[in-house]
Amino acid sequence: MGHIGAMKTDFDTVIVGGGLNGPALALALAGAGLRVAVIDARPQIARSELGFDGRAYALAAASQRLLSVLGLWSDLAPVAGPMLQIKTTDGAAHRGPAPFFMQFDHAELGQGPMGYMVEDRHIYAAFQSALQAAKITLLPGQTVVAQQVQSGAASITLSNGQSMTARLIIGADGRSSGVARRAGITRWGWDYGQTALVTALHHQSHHNGIAHQYFMPDGPLAILPLAGGHHSSIVWSETSARAAQINALSDADYLTVLRPRFGDFLGGIALAGARFTYPLNLTVAKSFIAPRVALIGDAAHGVHPIAGQGLNLGLRDVAALAEVLISAHRLGMDIGAQDILDRYQQWRRFDTTVMALGIDGVNRLFSNDNPVLRGLRDLGMGAVNASPFLRRAFMGQAAGVAGEWVPKLLRGERV
Repeated sequence: MGHIGAMKTDFDTVIVGGGLNGPALALALAGAGLRVAVIDARPQIARSELGFDGRAYALAAASQRLLSVLGLWSDLAPVAGPMLQIKTTDGAAHRGPAPFFMQFDHAELGQGPMGYMVEDRHIYAAFQSALQAAKITLLPGQTVVAQQVQSGAASITLSNGQSMTARLIIGADGRSSGVARRAGITRWGWDYGQTALVTALHHQSHHNGIAHQYFMPDGPLAILPLAGGHHSSIVWSETSARAAQINALSDADYLTVLRPRFGDFLGGIALAGARFTYPLNLTVAKSFIAPRVALIGDAAHGVHPIAGQGLNLGLRDVAALAEVLISAHRLGMDIGAQDILDRYQQWRRFDTTVMALGIDGVNRLFSNDNPVLRGLRDLGMGAVNASPFLRRAFMGQAAGVAGEWVPKLLRGERV
C-alpha cells in the first residue's frame, strides 16, 4: 500500500486541462482538503464571457447531482432545459423522420427529468466562479511543456518556465492529451468519416422538453431542447465530404438542406447561433493510468456524440477518481501510488470500453440505408418500445443511475 513518503510537494495534484472535467475534479478534491492546481491552456475569459452560440451539453441526471453536490446547480438550474422525453426515430435521408419511433418518458423512472440541456458558456462560467471561491490555484493561458516522474512525486514545467511538483498529475486535456503522450500512453480507435454540424435554432412551437434523435443513413441528427422552450441545439452528423459542402453554404441554403431532415413539427425554424463543425472519431487510451498520472474525460476516451454521453462519461471519471483519491488521502496514503491508481482504472475502464463500443455499434448500425439492417433495427426498436422493463433499463443507463457501484457524487452524496 502506498503511504506518504518524506518528500514535500507543491500540490497534492496538478490537473492539466481547464475545460469542464478538470475543474469538476478540482472542486471535489479541494473540498476534501487536497491542494490542487488547474492549468488551462486558454485565457480565463475565452468562454465565460461569450454570448449565446447554441453549444450545449446534455447532462444526465447523475451528472446534475454531481454538479449539485459541488455547489454549482443553484446557478445553473434557471438556465437549464429539462429533458422530459426522448423520441428516437429511424429516419430516411431527405424524407425527414419516419412515423415509427421509440419513446422514453421521464415519468417511468420516477426520478425527475432524465437530464438537462445546459449551454457550455453557463457551465464554464459557473466553474470559473466556483474555482475562484474555493481558492484553487488556477493558471490560465499556460501549457505544459515537460513532465517527469520522480521518487514519490511528479514534476511539470509550464510554457512560462515555471516548475511545480505534485503527488499526481491528472490529464484532463482532451483527445490529443499531452499528459497521456508524455507518459507513454498510446491510444486505439478510428475515424468515422463523419463530421458534426452544430448550431442552435429558433422554432415557432414550444419543444415541451422533448429531445429527438433521427437516425439518417449518413449520420444521426439530434434535436436537443434548450431552456425557454423555443430554442434547440442540433448536432447534425453527415459524411465529412458532405458536411464540408453544407458548411460552406450561406445561412439560407444551410437551412434549405436542413429543413427536410428536421421536419416541420416545431413550425418554422431559423438559425439562432453560430455554426460549428467537429470531425468525429473514436479514441480510447490503452491505459487510464501511468506512474503518477491518471486520465479523465476525453483524455481517456473520446466517443461519438450519438448518445450525448461525452461529458457524462467524463463526470463519471471525475466521481470515481475523486472517491478513490479522497479515501486514500483521509487514510494518510500517497494518492499517486500505483495501487491507488489501479483502483480507479479497475472502476472505470470496463464501463468506459463497453460504452464506447456500444455507441460505436449503434452508429454503425444506423448510419446506413441497408434494407436488411433497417428491418432488423426497426424490429429491435419496436421490442424495446413495447417493453417497460427494457425502456427503464435504457433510461437508467442513459441517466447514469444504473449499475451496482455508482460513485457517491453521482448519487448526490458527498465523498
